[in-house]
Amino acid sequence: MDRFDRLHQQLTHLCPGMALREREPMSRHTSFRIGGPVRLMAFPASEEELLTALRCANECGVTPVPLGNGTNLLCGDEPMELFVLKLLDGLDDLERLEGDRVRCGAGVLLSRLAAFAQREGLSGLEFASGIPGTLGGGAVMNAGAYGGELKDVVTETRFVTLDGAQGCLTGEAQGFGYRTSAFTDGTKIITGATLQLHPGDREAIRQRMNELNQKRRDKQPLEYPSGGSTFKRPVGGFAAALIDQCGLKGLTVGGAQVSPKHAGFVINVGGATCADVLALTDQIHDTVLEKTGVSLELEIKRLP
Repeated sequence: MDRFDRLHQQLTHLCPGMALREREPMSRHTSFRIGGPVRLMAFPASEEELLTALRCANECGVTPVPLGNGTNLLCGDEPMELFVLKLLDGLDDLERLEGDRVRCGAGVLLSRLAAFAQREGLSGLEFASGIPGTLGGGAVMNAGAYGGELKDVVTETRFVTLDGAQGCLTGEAQGFGYRTSAFTDGTKIITGATLQLHPGDREAIRQRMNELNQKRRDKQPLEYPSGGSTFKRPVGGFAAALIDQCGLKGLTVGGAQVSPKHAGFVINVGGATCADVLALTDQIHDTVLEKTGVSLELEIKRLP
């Protein structure tokens, strides 16, 4: 019995109600719809189950990989000896607190969080209404759009370490920057956050959310699987503009393509593999560097 079999056995015994899947394809759990199977995936429905899973993984010598909605993740094509903790359907508590604050779990979708704030007459999350990730995944990378970022509203982030210790970071200690945070290194798993919003008119908030979501539909290739913005914004410019300037719209490798609609997106037009995406992003990087002198950095994350 290897360490993954031992882990499966322990989790079955200690968390009999927690769903476990062996050799689960990651293509089912990423917005790219790309990825080979991982050895074991667990679906903790509560923080208690998450802590148990972390302790068991530590005892078995297995490093856990947290996963939210998989919206900026590119997974390898081959089988992966990994233990993935899918947090999307657990840790989904959501409540309004005094002082125009909202407390929520890491598994809450940002779209649901923004809709909740709108119904409560709270403004500050309109930018997040069309971001497809979870609060946890969004906080890890300080997700943002249309001039807003989570760092503007998140005042406290709760987490557990990989060995099961619980903690909390507040204010500047959260380390929010451009597509980064104190959680980016993977040593802490976000379990929830508290957000400070401000009162607003419900109808005005709704209209602003609708306006931003229409902009997304008009400009982004939402009809195709992708990992969102493929490259980070370079200093003093925009990745999409540079890629377009280099005439790369429509460039295709296998099933991966630079979107003809928005050059900042690499899309899966059908049957794309991780190898296709990487070959295409390498071509984009090299061409943009040669023609403009700018070295683009990937925003999508790799696994493994």
